Amino acid sequence: MEFITNPRQVILNFSELYCKNEIEVLNSACFKEVWGRFLEHIYKVEKQDVLKIIGLLPSPKKDFVILFKLLLEFEIQDIKRLSHHFKQILEHSEILYELIENFYDYWRRLERYGIIFSKNRAGGVEAASFTGVMNQFTNVVLSTYRTISQKVLGEPFAIYRSLPAGINAGLMISKHNWMGKESKYAFLAKSAVLEQILIRPPFITYSSKNKRTGVYPEVLENPIDAISSNFKAEEFYCYSAKVGSALAYVYFHRDFLAHGITLCNLFEFVPLNKCHGEKPDLLYIFGADIAGESVFYHDQEENIYVGVAPKNASVDYFGYMKKMLLTLYNVKMIDQGYLPIHGACINITLKNGNTKNVVIIGDSGAGKSESLEALNEYAGENISSQLTVFDDMGTLKIQDGQVYAYGTEIGAFVRLDDMASGYAYREMDRAIFMNPDKVNSRLVVPVATYAQIMKGYKIDMVLYANNYTDEKDQLKLFTQKEEALSTFIRGARNAKGTTQEIGLVESFFANPFGPVQREAQTKKLLELYFTTLFDNHILVGELYTKLGLIGHEYDGPAGAAKKLFEILEN
Repeated sequence: MEFITNPRQVILNFSELYCKNEIEVLNSACFKEVWGRFLEHIYKVEKQDVLKIIGLLPSPKKDFVILFKLLLEFEIQDIKRLSHHFKQILEHSEILYELIENFYDYWRRLERYGIIFSKNRAGGVEAASFTGVMNQFTNVVLSTYRTISQKVLGEPFAIYRSLPAGINAGLMISKHNWMGKESKYAFLAKSAVLEQILIRPPFITYSSKNKRTGVYPEVLENPIDAISSNFKAEEFYCYSAKVGSALAYVYFHRDFLAHGITLCNLFEFVPLNKCHGEKPDLLYIFGADIAGESVFYHDQEENIYVGVAPKNASVDYFGYMKKMLLTLYNVKMIDQGYLPIHGACINITLKNGNTKNVVIIGDSGAGKSESLEALNEYAGENISSQLTVFDDMGTLKIQDGQVYAYGTEIGAFVRLDDMASGYAYREMDRAIFMNPDKVNSRLVVPVATYAQIMKGYKIDMVLYANNYTDEKDQLKLFTQKEEALSTFIRGARNAKGTTQEIGLVESFFANPFGPVQREAQTKKLLELYFTTLFDNHILVGELYTKLGLIGHEYDGPAGAAKKLFEILEN
């Protein structure tokens, strides 16, 4: 198939058809399809001035394409002599120019993907020319727009803006038959696997929802059995990732392509040549043709943790992609005797040369990321370096009688509403933005390398992020393990609208992604890990971020950061 379109995206199969010049762009079926959708949009919004000239042609969908072709090759006066209808339109050059600009903007607001199928893994001419092909297509689209626009305008542009008018993201795809022909997972074999990804920032996406709801229940039967018989493999792509120490294969429907690509800013991408033929630890099918909710299952026979999400608007939000993967990984970690942490961890090197590793635990909206960003702002030159080991989810492991922290993600899924106003602009060149003009807007940005998050960091301090108590002294240290465990297990926070919850709520160990599903196992681990922390005289406390209190959204994390730095410095 040469291309696929829907109201939100265009997927161009460059292996089937590639436009090398302007006339090929205008002749393509994809251009005509998008132009037709644009006209439907104009009729819907009833843009009167533009509708005026659209109505001058007997068949606007076909005739305007002819006019655009003529504008590429002929002068305005020559075109006027060819057709009475074209003459009428060209005499309204200002409105025609506006129409062309509106169409150009409509095209650029779509999610635009270019796909190349690679027959030779990680080599050959496809890999060598991948970025060149994507760049050339952008230049052809720009040239088409500029040539037609300048002809209608009657003069060259005085200012040229080289906007990303071609594709937002380019994908090189291949096949990966990691399972045997008789395997229960053989139905996945025909799906395309991502081998290389090119992103043109700023990459801005919009989804049907802008918050996540609920947790993921575990089921007793493999959900794969319900989808394998009618699975449309050609409509799915697979992203291979390292989620912590686990290898994950994420199969996502093409309608959710933006969420799948966003994974590259959050989880370490594993090229096909590094995992070819290897069975995954985690398997997630996002956008399956099933009814009901998202669920997960532990296939003990294959030792694969399997998650499945339905294909509907209810899961059209990146949080559903991310949190299921973390649930699968955390359940695997608990089964192995490790403690999953919903929180943030930083490795700080102070100006005096001392290094500290701080873990802040708390559920969504508790103020973990905000306090650490405020710490970076407040401490300034007093910190030589600050490495984010994890921003949302990590794992604690006991080694040689000490507690060490390990990361799960190489990136951060940041809620912009609570960050300093300049944060988004500082990250614009590499971030992926989600619903940037809406409440609970997010960006996903890389913050560390995979080697850095998996190094292992001996913990110096563990804090619970309390966003609902107005304490003047914004940090309290626990002297008794039982008191600390009570606070951490309760998992209270003032919900900030990042999920469906409102007001003061509680969640077991502030982590609904694994510990809730394995509560009995997690309680035993908590007793073991907190005993080890207190036996080693590690500082355990409560950080009052005040993020959930009206009027303290900024000074709360700032005050918490100031108090935290005072303790670290001393």
